[in-house]
Amino acid sequence: MSTRRLTVAQALISFLSRQYTERDGRRQRLINATWGIFGHGNVAGIGQALVESRADMAYLQGRNEQAMVHAAVGYARQSNRLSAHAVTTSIGPGATNLVTGAALATINRLPVLLLPGDTFATRPAEPVLQQLEVPSAGDVSVNDALRPVSKYFDRVTRPEALIPAALAAMRVLTDPAETGAVTLALPQDVQTEAYDWPEEFFAERIWRVRRQPPDPYELAEAVRLVRTARRPLLVAGGGVHHSAAEETLAALAGATGIPVASTQAGKGSLPYDHPCDVGGIGHTGTATADELARTADLVIGVGTRWSDFSTASATLFSHPAVRFLNLNVTGFDAHKLAARPLVADARTALEGLAAGLAGHQVAPEYVAEYTGDKERWEYRVEAAFTADEVDDEDLVRPTQAQFLGALDALVTDEDIVINAAGSLPGDLHKLWRTRARDQYHVEYGYSCMGYEIPAAIGVQLAAPGRPVWALVGDGTYLMNPTEIVTAVQERLPLKVVILQNHGYASIGGLSESVGAERFGTAYRFRAADGSYTGAPLPIDLAANAASLGMRVIRAKTIRDLREALAEARAADAPTCVYVETETADTVSGVPPAQAWWDVPVAEAAGRASAVKAREEYDRHVTARRRHL
Repeated sequence: MSTRRLTVAQALISFLSRQYTERDGRRQRLINATWGIFGHGNVAGIGQALVESRADMAYLQGRNEQAMVHAAVGYARQSNRLSAHAVTTSIGPGATNLVTGAALATINRLPVLLLPGDTFATRPAEPVLQQLEVPSAGDVSVNDALRPVSKYFDRVTRPEALIPAALAAMRVLTDPAETGAVTLALPQDVQTEAYDWPEEFFAERIWRVRRQPPDPYELAEAVRLVRTARRPLLVAGGGVHHSAAEETLAALAGATGIPVASTQAGKGSLPYDHPCDVGGIGHTGTATADELARTADLVIGVGTRWSDFSTASATLFSHPAVRFLNLNVTGFDAHKLAARPLVADARTALEGLAAGLAGHQVAPEYVAEYTGDKERWEYRVEAAFTADEVDDEDLVRPTQAQFLGALDALVTDEDIVINAAGSLPGDLHKLWRTRARDQYHVEYGYSCMGYEIPAAIGVQLAAPGRPVWALVGDGTYLMNPTEIVTAVQERLPLKVVILQNHGYASIGGLSESVGAERFGTAYRFRAADGSYTGAPLPIDLAANAASLGMRVIRAKTIRDLREALAEARAADAPTCVYVETETADTVSGVPPAQAWWDVPVAEAAGRASAVKAREEYDRHVTARRRHL
């Protein structure tokens, strides 16, 4: 048997450089690059291996370990989960900084390979630098914190153990039903240990991403349910995008007239101007979609996890005889809400459903109803985008909705918009006019502050030449601005928009609604009574972004903003648009929530605001329903 003598780290990098995915006849690299920040736990192992493999494995330098995972996730999502990045860190803080990013990747079912350094497997001296000692367990390290947030975890304590661990890692990364964060913890001494590896380990390997067909019985039952429904509603989730099933969905909706609502992850499954698209669903949804949900007798979920935002905390689907049909590649999600499952790839399931529904259409009256409602909602969208405009735009500071209106008027189907936290996800879900299948990139599975800028780097790497926008509030910006340096270093022409409202405006609004009176949500000096209600803090985030290497355009008025956005879009270098929005207390012009969201309110309180909020909460809770 022919062998090759390499260190464990060298063997792993060589192996990764020869792994490929294939779906629908298209082949591409599985691990296209490795992000890394080096310390004593990985510099002599993975670091040295990357030096030796520069021709085979691209290296990307990060500034924060969590941010590197976010960038890898952005890349994987934009690549339809068919290509991914690896992330290497040292032991200790570098490794634990991966946990938030890993949770985000796993919750959103997006592949990323994590390669944290680990403490010595041979234990020559303990504790080593940055080692967590557990008196009751000698085999525990901080990397064990990654176990619950990883879809697969292994610690490679012997060179020969790398072979089964690496193969298992690739299996999970390429499994449509099981993918997420995959962790291979690498003790720092094992990384540098040499071994005679079989040449077969380094042969090119193709991992075919299967399109699981539907079970004939489940498909026949699904067809029967749709044909007998009077008011069916289809809810598109992120699985539609992952499966590249948008055209199949459009054909099904167009042939049958079934209206299509979307979750945050599924928005863009149909373009906003498709006759059957009724917009977002749930707490942040449109009035059109939510009213259809309340009266639907059959709800068809396609590739959705059915989060509480989508179901309005189990209060949205109120038809007394409502039934659910879930098309999902995972049995776990397909059975939610006591649904009839159709466990299959989204595209193959929709193709089978379309074939079984040939000639079937919903009633013309139903189509006319939601078409009229959709037109009325579009009037509300336009009103939000243009609210409070005056003749002299040089005197008016924009609202958040007006910013979205200005951006909406500028972009084409080439642009990609990224957001994750604050009040923007809700406004985008309600208002944004999605033009292309991958334009709307809102991470709302984990809704992680600080995701947007690093994710935009990953998206830009996966989609070179397209305008990529990272939309952040001041709170999110302060969480994770460091990868601006990476964008500058890599000459990536990101467009970062900072909306300054001097605090956590979104959670401030929620705080007020639950009787917590916006406590601790404004960025202000302490007042005489000890509360944070003094003057706004003298923070200049535009200057901060400029200090990290970005070109910054300050916009004070609506006219300034329009010009700044156009200038940023045309820029070929990382560019930031900084604007102070109208107030931190309101988001002017945006329609209120069309459905409830369960945030428990204090059952006993001495302040009138909390007592009133609890009365309102008790009223909403009565509408909750368990679908059986």
